[in-house]
Amino acid sequence: MHHQKNLVLLGPPGAGKGTQAKELAARLGLPHISTGDMLREAVREGTELGKKAKAVMDRGELVSDELLTGIVKERLSKADCEKGFILDGYPRNLSQASILEGILKELGKDPVKALELDVADDVIVKRLSSRRSCPACGAVYNLVFSPPKKEGVCDTCGTALILRDDDKESVIRERLRVYHEKTAPLSAHYAQEGRLKSVPGDLPPAQVLEALEKAIG
Repeated sequence: MHHQKNLVLLGPPGAGKGTQAKELAARLGLPHISTGDMLREAVREGTELGKKAKAVMDRGELVSDELLTGIVKERLSKADCEKGFILDGYPRNLSQASILEGILKELGKDPVKALELDVADDVIVKRLSSRRSCPACGAVYNLVFSPPKKEGVCDTCGTALILRDDDKESVIRERLRVYHEKTAPLSAHYAQEGRLKSVPGDLPPAQVLEALEKAIG
């Protein structure tokens, strides 16, 4: 029995999940699937579920768990998921985790292994609240990692940089609170089943990637 690498990536907002998932997917030759991508793909392909999702999103509403379940199932049954996949942003809570388990059983696939990027709240707050954006051209800088050449001014167009509302500390702390509330039970659930590996997420990106690859084994 060849083992599928069916992976779920967990980690707080700002932990660099998206970047790591993309890199990891490229290294392992697996599709990187985020909830947003799945929805956009279903809409683009105009499947039954895609049409339903489009109608919901056009009204500015959130796609229901039920509809999302269908879309996840549709996506995971595609040929490119035969050797495995990396899910990023799904499941977000316990009910979605058990739905996912049901989908995998139905498709005759192995259960998932969960990889968690462990980053302290203070690190995330510092990282995200150091972001500065250019209101004119949309360029994003980070005062710690990628500061502008001239303080407070956009390299490209010379406009004064701003701190966006959703990069303010109070907003970031609230997002982290919601994340922990929803995801802590998820981590506990995977840990209980012996299917959770935690990786320090505050190392340089290349080292985080290495630790993830080791954890997958």
